Amino acid sequence: MEEEKKELEKGQVPLETLFGHLEEVIGKLEGEDVNLEESFRLYQEGMTLLNRCNSAIDRVEKKVLILDEKGDTHQFQDGEDNELG
Repeated sequence: MEEEKKELEKGQVPLETLFGHLEEVIGKLEGEDVNLEESFRLYQEGMTLLNRCNSAIDRVEKKVLILDEKGDTHQFQDGEDNELG
């Protein structure tokens, strides 16, 4: 558990692990026995995890290539036909 905490701080954690930690934080926030001070701390931790998840997803999206019918690859584009990035 302590190693996971160190990895979280360094940013060397798989996306699935980040989502797992985010779910834990949400579960704690939903608990009835959480005081106001702890709620603020958990909220801040959750927002940090959420931002890290979004960054990781953005990095993956930028790496995705689309293979067309001719076998050529093109960068992934969003719904507005604009390249991401």
